[in-house]
Amino acid sequence: MEFQILWFILWGVLWAVYFMLDGFDLGIGMLESFLGRNDAEKRVIINTIGPVWGGNEVWLITAAGATFAAFPTTYALMFSYLYSVLLLILFALIFRGVALEFRGKVDSETWKRGGDIAIFLGSLIPAMLFGVAFANIFQGLPMDAGGYHGTLLSLLNPYGLLTGVLFVLLFILHGALWLTSKTDGEISKRASIVADKSWYLLLIIAVLFLIYTASTTNLYANFLQSYIWLIVPVLAVVSLIGIRFFAARGQYLKAFYSSCLTIVMVIFSAVIGLYPNLVPSRTDPDYSLTIFNSSSSIYTLKIMTVVAVIFMPIVVAYQIWTYRVFRNRLSINDVLKDKESY
Repeated sequence: MEFQILWFILWGVLWAVYFMLDGFDLGIGMLESFLGRNDAEKRVIINTIGPVWGGNEVWLITAAGATFAAFPTTYALMFSYLYSVLLLILFALIFRGVALEFRGKVDSETWKRGGDIAIFLGSLIPAMLFGVAFANIFQGLPMDAGGYHGTLLSLLNPYGLLTGVLFVLLFILHGALWLTSKTDGEISKRASIVADKSWYLLLIIAVLFLIYTASTTNLYANFLQSYIWLIVPVLAVVSLIGIRFFAARGQYLKAFYSSCLTIVMVIFSAVIGLYPNLVPSRTDPDYSLTIFNSSSSIYTLKIMTVVAVIFMPIVVAYQIWTYRVFRNRLSINDVLKDKESY
């Protein structure tokens, strides 16, 4: 039982780290065509994530892999019941990755315009559909002994769409703050304006999300049973306010770190609310997938723990090193000098 709880915690951590890191990639992908007024500016914007976006997406593979290895029944049924949504996310991420790498390889306006569209849609669709997928997990899927009784359209319910918008705004704000702290001149100014305006939109949607969550899901039950866990959503609120506090003072790097904490605390709050469920059933709780009825054997979880203890610090250290090496701001002059830039 202890290893099942441990891997449930690690499962939540992996998803939180993925959304924290790839979140600003997705946000920048959605903003690139709007903040870049010409090709040089768009290249600057893309180059701010060029060295790191591939490493950021490793956490998605790790989170999915951990689900497969630690909770195989949940993995099988989740990827079956949410097949359409997850397949659309996969295709969108593939097109985004190809566009990021090949946009600057052909000197053609049509080619680059197509790349910009692929980057935008390849960022918007995953951001939106991740929110839809997790919202439906939060409120429970219609599943019983007969299996899953839903369609792609049934997943696009009001709560799912609201959560999708929440994710989109979280990532747009996250990406705008990254751009503001990684670029200079007009791009940085435009990004700061987007960050300021999107914060207020995010605040409104977040309040609606909290109200809707209370009436649609059972996520608050664990917090009401043990008040100590309320510190996590409180930290989410405080860090969200912190974004505005630092941004108003022009401290956009601190605002970005505050945005990182906001995303992590939001995901942690959801994970705490789900426990011990991984995929609850809203038709009959007896058919919910929990960390206890869908986990691998204890022996498997022990081996996974050893592997994680050995290799996770190496991955984290490598990513920290990467961010440190590419920590400087980018300007238009930088990309004009670099013929291999995006």
